[in-house]
Amino acid sequence: MTSLKRVLVTGGAGYVGAVLVPRLLERGYLVRVLDLYLYGDDVLRASACNPSLEQVKGDIRDRQLLERVMPGCEAVVHLACISNDPSFELNPELGKSINYDAFFDLVAVARESGVKRFIYASSSSVYGVKSEDNVTEDLPLEPLTDYSKYKALCEEVLLKVQSADFTTVVVRPATVCGYSPRLRLDLTVNILTNYAVNNRRITVFGGSQKRPNIQIADMAAVYLRLLEAPDHQVAGKIFNAGYQNYTVLELAEMIRSVVGRSTEIVTTRSDDNRSYHISSEKIRRELGFEPTHTIEDAVHGLLDGFRAGKIPNPMTDIRYYNIKTMQARQLK
Repeated sequence: MTSLKRVLVTGGAGYVGAVLVPRLLERGYLVRVLDLYLYGDDVLRASACNPSLEQVKGDIRDRQLLERVMPGCEAVVHLACISNDPSFELNPELGKSINYDAFFDLVAVARESGVKRFIYASSSSVYGVKSEDNVTEDLPLEPLTDYSKYKALCEEVLLKVQSADFTTVVVRPATVCGYSPRLRLDLTVNILTNYAVNNRRITVFGGSQKRPNIQIADMAAVYLRLLEAPDHQVAGKIFNAGYQNYTVLELAEMIRSVVGRSTEIVTTRSDDNRSYHISSEKIRRELGFEPTHTIEDAVHGLLDGFRAGKIPNPMTDIRYYNIKTMQARQLK
């Protein structure tokens, strides 16, 4: 295990961050979160009284703010972004300013402040549509959207500054699924589960597209592994992080098997031709990481959340939907 103790998590009050931050605290890290808190100031309320947690409400585009929050941090886990293609396309200039332009200052300030390790959350969507049975990290990138393009460009920016005293690592996650205190119901498995539970009807757009997924607790575990691995195992490297690769129709059928056979599945055409089957063999081979949760586990976790009343108004509350929240907040 490395000696890194204080971690800055950008986007720490987001979907993955809300699961990762408590795990970091449990592991004894000092955690500083930098987030706009667009989805509520109380996302991390279960950890709010932990003296090892510091929450900073602010914008990663503010270099002066970065210069205040970065000193003392030994590692950065950079999660903050305008997440997914529809949200990015709502305001491409905003998306570029946050996802790409701000990245230069973020990396520069990290280096100037003595950060030892920088972990960047890219996306498996950078591969585009691939014909290979297993998409590995060495294949050429063919991003189909601006969201994916800027993810790929940020990878280049970061890996170019890899050095003996600044360890850089890129992770390309599959689509994350499962329950989080900052829940998203606009991700494939979560969308389908919501409709299966609350509408008893799932509409599948297309159905033949493959969508790799990883359960959210496993995604948090990936970041922990990347923080704690020795420098030589991660320095300047790229890792896919997925688990189960299924078609959207197979996902719908799997969800129906968990939620109940009375759920109807309806298929319709789709213009979204993104399809990819990522291999996570490298992270297993080099870091010994293997997921311990399944997509079914993610569905069960969501189902438990619905039944316990933890997800009120799931069809109408905009906080579960990134693009609706962005439209309402008019972020600039």
